[in-house]
Formats: sequence, C-alpha cells, structure tokens
Amino acid sequence: MRSNKIYREQKEDQKVISEKNAEERFNSFDLDNETVKPRNLKGIMVRAASFLLLLGAAYLAFTLQSDFSQYRLERFNSSWGFGFFIVATALFVFKAGFFFYNLFLYLRYKPVQGVEDAKLPTTTVIVPAYNEGKQVWSTLMSLAESDYPAEKLQLLAIDDGSKDDTWSWMLEAKKVLGDRLAIYQQPENKGKRHALYRGFNLGTGEIFVTVDSDSVVAKDTLRNLVSPFVVNEKCGAVAGNIRVLNNEKKALLPKMLDVSFVLSFEFVRSAESSLESVLCTPGALAAYRSEAVFACLPEWINQTFMGNPSDIGEDRAMTNMILKQGYHVLFQRNAYAYTNVPEKYTGLYKMFIRWGRSNVRENLAMAKYVFTDFREGRKLGIRILFVNQILKLIMSYPVILLMFFFVFTHPILFLSSTLLSILIWSSFPVLFYAKRYKLSESLWAYSYSLLYTFGLFWITPYAIATASRRGWLTRELSVKK
Repeated sequence: MRSNKIYREQKEDQKVISEKNAEERFNSFDLDNETVKPRNLKGIMVRAASFLLLLGAAYLAFTLQSDFSQYRLERFNSSWGFGFFIVATALFVFKAGFFFYNLFLYLRYKPVQGVEDAKLPTTTVIVPAYNEGKQVWSTLMSLAESDYPAEKLQLLAIDDGSKDDTWSWMLEAKKVLGDRLAIYQQPENKGKRHALYRGFNLGTGEIFVTVDSDSVVAKDTLRNLVSPFVVNEKCGAVAGNIRVLNNEKKALLPKMLDVSFVLSFEFVRSAESSLESVLCTPGALAAYRSEAVFACLPEWINQTFMGNPSDIGEDRAMTNMILKQGYHVLFQRNAYAYTNVPEKYTGLYKMFIRWGRSNVRENLAMAKYVFTDFREGRKLGIRILFVNQILKLIMSYPVILLMFFFVFTHPILFLSSTLLSILIWSSFPVLFYAKRYKLSESLWAYSYSLLYTFGLFWITPYAIATASRRGWLTRELSVKK
C-alpha cells in the first residue's frame, strides 16, 4: 500500500494534469507496435470541403431571402401553415431551452477526484470478448497496469464462444498475469449479456466494472471510475468517458465519431450527471454497485421485448433498472477508455440501428416508472431528460415526411436552409471540441453532421419500426490482424 506522502503527490499531479492530456495518454498506447501516422491529405480535404460547402450554403441562403420570405408568407396564410408554424416554434423553443438547460448543468458538473487506496472498495473487472483476437490481450494488459491496488482487484475475462484466436490471446495474458487474471470460456456464443451474467455471478467485488474487449484504459481510469461509490452512498452506477481508439488510422469515420463522442460524453453526460441521472452507462466502460446489480439481475438476464429475449442494449437496460431502484447514476469525465469504432459506413449504420432499437425499448421501459415516486429527492430533471428522448422518437416520422415534401417541392430552399442549419448547430460541437482538445480535429463535427443528416437520417425511424428484431448485427467474424 502506498504511503500518504506518495498519494498526496499523486493528487497534486492530478490537479496539474488537465483532461486535455488524455490525448497524450492515448498516444502512449502502442497496441500493435504501430506508430502514429501523420495527418493524411484526404482528411484535410474532407474537412475543408465540408466547411466551404456550409459557408457556400450560408451565402446561398442569404441571396434567397426574398424566396424564403415569399414561401413563409404563402405557408402562413394556408390552412395548415399556421398550425405547422405553431408546432415548429414550440419545438424550437423546447429544444433551445433544453440546450441551455444542459449548458447550465454542464457548467455545474465536476468529476469526483480519485480517493486513496485505503478507501477504495474491492472491485471485479469483467471483460466479455467475442472474436477480438489480439486486441483482448491489449485490453487485459491495460487493466493490469492500472494504479488500482492489486489486492483489491479481480480481473475476469470471458470468451463468448469466439471463432478466432481470442482464447489463445487470453491464455497468453494469463501466462503474463498469473493469478491476477481468471479466464473462462463459454461453451457456445450466447451473446454479451450472458457473458456478463456469468461474470457477475463469478465476481466477488463490492463494485463491478465492465470493459469491452476492444477497449483500453488509462492508468488512473479504474480509481477514478470507482471513487464516486466511496463518496456517494446513493451512487449505483458510473459511466466512463469514452474516446475513439482507432482515430489515428486513415479511415475518416473514427475521426468524425471521436468529435461526436466528446460531445455525447463530456457535454451531454456531464449535464445528466449533475442530475444524478445518466441515462446510459456505456458498455465500453461502466461501473456498478454489486448489490444494485444483484437486485435486478434476474430481471435483466430474462428481459424480453414483445415476447422475444433481449440480446441487445444490455448496458442501457442495466442503467434503467438501477435508476428504477432509486440509485444515482453518475459520469466520470476523468475515467477514460479508448475503444475501436466502425471504419466503414456499413458497420456504422448497423451499430446505430442496434443503439436505436435499444433506445426505443428502454424509453418505453422508463415510461413505466419515471413519473412515479421511484427515488428520494429531485426527479424533475430526469423527467425532462425523458421527455426530450420521447420527443425525438415521436418527431422522427413527421420530420422525415416533411423533409421529403420539401425536397420535392422546393429543393433549392431545402438544401440551402438545411446546410445553413448544419453550419449553425454544428458550430457548438466544433467550439466544444476545440476548447477541450484540438481545433484542427474539431472541424470533423461539420463533416459528421453532413453525414448524419444525409446518410443516417433514416436510422431512428427504421429502429422504431424494427424495435422488436433481435441480433447484434455486427457480431460477424472479424479476425484481428
């Protein structure tokens, strides 16, 4: 056990090191003996083209002001135009108000600092793996190198019936780590939920930490992730801060997703954490109080939707059930995990469909308790978060129909106004990422917004229509080279 002097020195170091240095910690991972490649010209051209396109659209919208004015006048005087105007205005006011509400909550947010060794609880880390190859070895090594006290840390790795060499890499990790690591092999592929279920039943820690097998963690991640349970007895779960691991490669999608992840975690979840109501703890890195897990474990493993077993959204489902018990769910900005994301459009939309279906299911489940007296203290905040989630689902089909209507009736006005809206609304993610990390990389927010608006707009309506379908979609064999 470290002395108090060493611990105080570590705490001082933590105060000096800002979250911006997470980039440096990320670059220190040399998972496959690869060096970080220089910026590629293609990426620069894509960012520049995206920004110039949006600026051009802004100029076009300015020159078409008379056409916009005439169109608004015609619609306002029509039988349905006034009603549309009222609904659109009400939605805009709500969304704008919700944004500023989130901004206020974000400014109030502060992560819990890591506590000393003596106060840390025993912790079980569960790593389910399926066809991850060598990456699972890197994941386990990063966990073993954590500054969490070894005598309080139990590492479990569970191979969920992989068809590649995942089990071989687990055996290699076992040779290096010895008794610090326990490895298990499922007789057949049953899905991530069942692998985690086995880990929960094998675990002996007061806290469970789940880490995806395609992720690596920083040295202080586990300490920072678990510390909220020490200082807040009502804390039932904690979400980690997820960054993209493979954004140094030539593929463009990981670079876009990294900017999106920073907004989703460091802004949105920071705001939710101020309400003690983070809606989803990510599978890549999350922590749970063991007693909260065991209280809902039978319901969780046997969860169904429309009569079919649920084999997706295990992280959102666990979060929902813990919130329902009255626990707080928090976010730790200083607990970093770096995870691999899809590099191609096919993998991306499949991932989003899976997330979308889970979102539909869990919002319906949340509706059953969120307006009840499910926990002590304030509940208005989480209800506002829920209403925002439901509005996104309700408005998805009307928005799609209106979009197609305007595309066919006024294509130029639609295109210019849509691109102008992207320029305006995407500027906040750009500024946020630039302040937190790099200005040059922040411009990917514009490219991502263009991709989502024109290439992924169909995800939510499709996820709603197919919410009862099963399947991971991206669990096909993907041997790591």
